[in-house]
Amino acid sequence: MIPELRQKIFITALALMIYRIGYYIPLPMIDSAKMAEQMAAASQGALGQIIGFVSMFSGGNLSQSCIFAFGIMPYISASIIIQLLASAELVPALARLRKEQNGQKKLNEYTRYLTVPICLIQSFIYVQTTMKPQIGTATSAASEGMMANGYAAEAFWFFAFSAILIMTTGTLFLMWLGEQIDEYGIGNGISLIIMAGIVARIPDALKTLLWDPVTGSVKDSLFTLGGGTGDISLERLILLILLFLTVMIGVIAITKAQRRIPTQSAKHVRGRRVAGGTRQFLPLKVNQAGVMPVIFAGSLLIIPGLIFSVISSNTGSSWAASAASNFQRNSGYVYNLLYIVLIYFFCYFWTAITFNPKEMANNLKDYGSFIPGYRPGKSTAEYLEKVLMRITYVGAAFLAIIAIIPTIVSSELGVDAQIASFFGGTGLLIVISVCLDLITKINSHLVMRNYPGLTED
Repeated sequence: MIPELRQKIFITALALMIYRIGYYIPLPMIDSAKMAEQMAAASQGALGQIIGFVSMFSGGNLSQSCIFAFGIMPYISASIIIQLLASAELVPALARLRKEQNGQKKLNEYTRYLTVPICLIQSFIYVQTTMKPQIGTATSAASEGMMANGYAAEAFWFFAFSAILIMTTGTLFLMWLGEQIDEYGIGNGISLIIMAGIVARIPDALKTLLWDPVTGSVKDSLFTLGGGTGDISLERLILLILLFLTVMIGVIAITKAQRRIPTQSAKHVRGRRVAGGTRQFLPLKVNQAGVMPVIFAGSLLIIPGLIFSVISSNTGSSWAASAASNFQRNSGYVYNLLYIVLIYFFCYFWTAITFNPKEMANNLKDYGSFIPGYRPGKSTAEYLEKVLMRITYVGAAFLAIIAIIPTIVSSELGVDAQIASFFGGTGLLIVISVCLDLITKINSHLVMRNYPGLTED
């Protein structure tokens, strides 16, 4: 192997190992057992969806209140805010920076600054939750831990300040760790941290699927046909394996799918030499928006369920409880229908923000290139916009199908939601896109030095 590539892979693996070690370091003065009880009680309903969503997407661990509890979620939130403000030209100064040669470095700096207040606010809310007594008891995870360590109740605010500071520092450390992977390792550091957090959940999911905690061995139903309710029989296990392989192949195919628009550069005659006139392609991804529409749609659907749950718990209203149940992930067609509609909306919304046909047409014109059959400028921009709208429709349909597969698997096959989440949704999209990006970057190192690439025959 190339020494430079070996060193980059070693640095990346070391950084991810450090992240996983910190994942299991709890906050001080917290009763882990009590915290697990509180999170288990909150796992049902909209709050449980929020906890699961943040934990999966950020690479953090809210249920165990570790020093990396929020992972890099605050940094991702800050990045999305800055990107929206700059791309939509809501802040003209940021929009000008985005177009400058070194403007992206300045935008990254603003993203880091914005991460700090976001993390402080989220940490404060989280610490308030840990200090809140569990329903039916008079103690909380924080009070239990403090009493066990001999601290008085008056030290609560000292604990709160320390926990907020530690969690904020943990997020900033992960942000720095991701940047070190970008600079000295291989792949996108932030994406690799998220992927590591998702992949690390696979052993627990497999244990839940295959292991019987009562007998302490593999489930007997795995060796029989037609297991009872809640059991994973042999034919169901084979069906799940085939479904997982099919979904994974489909995600890879659509993620790499492109619409190639032919472009031609103008010929330039300089003396006896003729330059230009080459035929190239402008690649437009079918899934131009990536995983962002699924993230936005899933997070937005959590809000109504949380609001109706609060109304139901405070007033005892039956209509609020019914409305809250309709916004649960496994509630049925109402949730899935709204999910699909929001995915389509955010696909077009995010594509319109991140891809500007007019700007692309102007860039082609500046470089002396054109699309055969279309005049440079306005005509080219209209053609690009029409093509983009069509392929975005296909990309949105793909994202919608992938997003609702876990719900169908969980409800129709009776599979635990933790296991069903690996058959689609945000986690699978992130893992596959990060793996494809990592393979591409490794390939570039190998091809540069005349080695065969990983994907070559």
